[in-house]
Amino acid sequence: MSAPSRKEAFSIQLILLLDAGLIWLAFWLASVLRTPLFDFLQQIASRMGFAMAKETIRGLSDITWVLFIAVPFTPMVLEMFGFYENPLHRHFSQSFSRVMKSFTVVGCAILAFAVAFKLSTSSRLVLGTAVVLSMTFIILRDEAVARYYQRRARRGIGLENMALAGNLLDISALLNDLDETVKAYWNIVGKFDIASGDWEGFRKMLNDGAVERVIFAVNRSDFGQVSEAIEICENQGIEAWVAANFLRTRIARPTFDLIGNQPMLVLRSTPELSWSLLAKGAIDHVGAILLLVATLWLWPIVWVGIKLQSPGPVLFRQMRAGRYGKPFSLLKFRSMVVNAEHKLDEVKRTSGNEMSAPAFKLEKDPRTFRFGRFIRRFSIDELPQLINVLRGDMSLVGPRPLPVYEVEAIEKSTHRRRMSMKPGITCIWQISGRNQITDFDDWVKLDLEYIDHWSLWLDLKLLFKTAATVLFGHGAR
Repeated sequence: MSAPSRKEAFSIQLILLLDAGLIWLAFWLASVLRTPLFDFLQQIASRMGFAMAKETIRGLSDITWVLFIAVPFTPMVLEMFGFYENPLHRHFSQSFSRVMKSFTVVGCAILAFAVAFKLSTSSRLVLGTAVVLSMTFIILRDEAVARYYQRRARRGIGLENMALAGNLLDISALLNDLDETVKAYWNIVGKFDIASGDWEGFRKMLNDGAVERVIFAVNRSDFGQVSEAIEICENQGIEAWVAANFLRTRIARPTFDLIGNQPMLVLRSTPELSWSLLAKGAIDHVGAILLLVATLWLWPIVWVGIKLQSPGPVLFRQMRAGRYGKPFSLLKFRSMVVNAEHKLDEVKRTSGNEMSAPAFKLEKDPRTFRFGRFIRRFSIDELPQLINVLRGDMSLVGPRPLPVYEVEAIEKSTHRRRMSMKPGITCIWQISGRNQITDFDDWVKLDLEYIDHWSLWLDLKLLFKTAATVLFGHGAR
């Protein structure tokens, strides 16, 4: 998959502005169509025996505030879901899926405001029509742009003049590995074997071919010669892209960055900083506040229930391993006897452990009192962890944090990668029948699946599925 060149990156910025304009156009057109649509719906309602009250039509004046949300933020959400990544190298189904996900998020936000502010029927009609029109306009625009550039590429118009340099075997291997849809937009003007040292010939190839970008395949090359060739590109203002396939990584994704003025090749096996990660942090804080407010009435009930059955502190604090193993104090409603941790070894001897080492799980743990079993069944005991989320120790979604003593007992270094992301209240394991998962390796495998395939959409799906799991009391202990 090809990263965008400067020209392509600039085009994407223009498309972002174009999409914002199309969304504004969709709202304006929806307001124009509101009267005939409302009349049409009235006719249908009257035939079905229902009555719809006629309302005053005031254009967009009633919902001007929606434009300040939809116009700038919809392209941002589309970008978070990867809609603008490789726009010329993807299928229609991928584009449609990303548009649907993005508008689901934006639509839910706008509908929440519509309900909160009790918008009139006609205003809600404009919102619904505008959302449908916006999706249609953006999908049609995406298809039109892709088809336009595909037609130009087939006729050889607007192709990027490229040169390939390095070892000739490496160049051939690179071309074989690249998808044809990527190479379709290239005009390869030459291939240069840097082992020849013919730098005048290299300069001539760049000049005669009006080369815009040089891609280096250097798996078998001398880095001194690579540096010489890159310097020639630098002096002529030509982009030099170095294939990093000389590093055999199974998980980590290579990127480049700077420390001071020193270029660095970065191998990252976790999601890098992006708008999606920033949005995840915002969702964590907003979601934690909303959940705390929504469940605050439960706290005094839980407090009384715990005090009646087990005198002692209501909150249980335990040192857990956070991101990269940094310890923090996790909060829970206490569901076990006060000295439960001191009795752990005894419980392991007498009752065993249903989870393989180093983790400990036991469905009928004798340390749990009756009310404690109730709050654990519906995950009510986890509510104080919303405070951990607000403190920044945890996320709403992420691998569950293990007690520090369990982390110290981990034998496989690969298991520690589950701590490379901020721990969360819920994750894939929580919604995958965790009562049936007794192998710690399987648990870690699910956590790594989350890390390797993380996206904002995955977080939202896991939150919705967790809500269903909690409501029905499935899988909790």
